[in-house]
This record gives sequence, C-alpha cells and structure tokens, in this order.
Amino acid sequence: MIKNLQEKKEFWRHPRFPDLGLLKARFTSHRYDRHTHPTYVIALITAGAERVRIGRESVVAPAGSLIVVNPEEWHDGEAGGDDGWSYRTFYPRVEFMAGVAAEFGITDAPVFRRGPINDPKLAQAMALAHQSSETDDVPAAEEAMLVALRHMMLRHAGHRQRPETIERSGSRRRLTAYEDYIEDNLCSELDLQHLGRTAGVTRFQVIRDFNKVLGITPAAFIRDRRLRRANRLIETGSSLADAAIEAGFADQSHLSRVFRAAHGFTPGMLKRAGGSLDDPFVPGNR
Repeated sequence: MIKNLQEKKEFWRHPRFPDLGLLKARFTSHRYDRHTHPTYVIALITAGAERVRIGRESVVAPAGSLIVVNPEEWHDGEAGGDDGWSYRTFYPRVEFMAGVAAEFGITDAPVFRRGPINDPKLAQAMALAHQSSETDDVPAAEEAMLVALRHMMLRHAGHRQRPETIERSGSRRRLTAYEDYIEDNLCSELDLQHLGRTAGVTRFQVIRDFNKVLGITPAAFIRDRRLRRANRLIETGSSLADAAIEAGFADQSHLSRVFRAAHGFTPGMLKRAGGSLDDPFVPGNR
C-alpha cells in the first residue's frame, strides 16, 4: 500500500481482485483536469462534497452519496464546498463488472446514471467493501465487494444509451481519423494542422469536431492518450523517465505534473504499487 500523508491519499489493489484498484483520499484545493478511464470510477463521498462534471453535466455529490463515471466518459472533479471532500474510490475494469453482473442474470456490462446516487444501504455496503480491502481477511473482503456491487447493479444500473447521432457533417467519422493519427504519433509534436490534414479540414473544424462529439478540446484528448500510454509503460516495467519520453511528454517532471492533475497522485506512487490505471485494472483513477 502506498501512502502520502501530506497529500492524504492512499492507493492499492484489492487483495482478491488484483485488477480492481482502490483510492482513499482527502482533498481541499486539488482540482482534477478533464480525463477519461477505460474502467468505471465509483466514488463514495465520505466527508464534504465533490463537484464533478461528467460529459456536459455538472453535479455536486454530498457526503454519503456515490458518483459513478462509466468507462470512457470525460470527467473532472473539485471541491463542492469550502471544506473540500474525502472519498473512497473503486476502479473496476469492464470485464470484471460484466462478469459479476452475469452471475445474477445481467447480460451486458452495467451503465449508471450521472447524478449522485443517494442510497444509504448502498453507501454502507460500499464503505464496508472498501474498508475490508485494507484488512488481512481476504474472504471477507471478497464477499463485501461482491455484495456491494450486486446491490449497486440491481438497484442503480440501466441500459447503455445509444450515442448521440451526429448530423451529416461527418464529425464522428473524422474523429476516428484523428484518434488513429494521435495514437500513431504520440511521440511527435502533434498540432491542429497535422490533425486537419488527416481529414482534409481546417484547424478550426478539428476543434469543432472534438467539441461536437466529445465535448472537449483536441489538446485534452492528446494529453489523456499520453497519460494512458505512460500508464501502460509503467505497468510493463519502464522507468518513469522512459515512460514519459515514450508517451510523448517532455520529461519526467512534465509527466508527473500532468499525471497528478488528472489522477490526484503521482506516477511514482503508481509504480511502487505495482499497477496501472489502464490495463490490467483499466483506470481511470481518477
């Protein structure tokens, strides 16, 4: 378990489910940059309140409520009041959630609404599941986690909504070209001119396409993809310095600043924990 007393945050893996990451943190002035995770993010607010923007919606989650961010949803986070907030957060990968759901007859990976979930019984169950993961009683930790997730899925999961239809402008088609180009050139100096050339449009159209489809800027998307590549490199044993360069950051310090702004803790803490925010526990710390 990795601790940082000054920042009041801890990050570790579940003792039974190694692809399930957990975070316990207390923040006052920290603000998360907009980012995504390939995992779910399930945050139980234990004190204060957190303000979260998911997609284009902004919500405030008070103590005792939960916020769930579905995989690949753009989100940020900051204090929802003067006293900041404390929370216990889970980062389960999609395959894990789908497997749990299948055991009680749900055929698809669950999808959750964006507003705060106010369910005292669920909050109690999730708190127990998180706290149990810090003990040596692995069977109890496993049971508490599965019981809590079952309650959450049966009471609060819905069907995935169909993505918004983009009009005949071709924004979604062009976005695929942008994404492919970015993934192939993360170590290069990416700019709007190069992105525009991949689809035969102007720099301004690139900006409009990202905003129309994802509600973010191209720069935010590039930063997120560089972070996710750095996560994978750290997981496979790269040094922080090498991961930074191979993911397209200027240096290790640059990676550390961007990483902390997005996830709330440092890449060094992640490396010492022996995990990643992408595969295999597919985070999307927050």
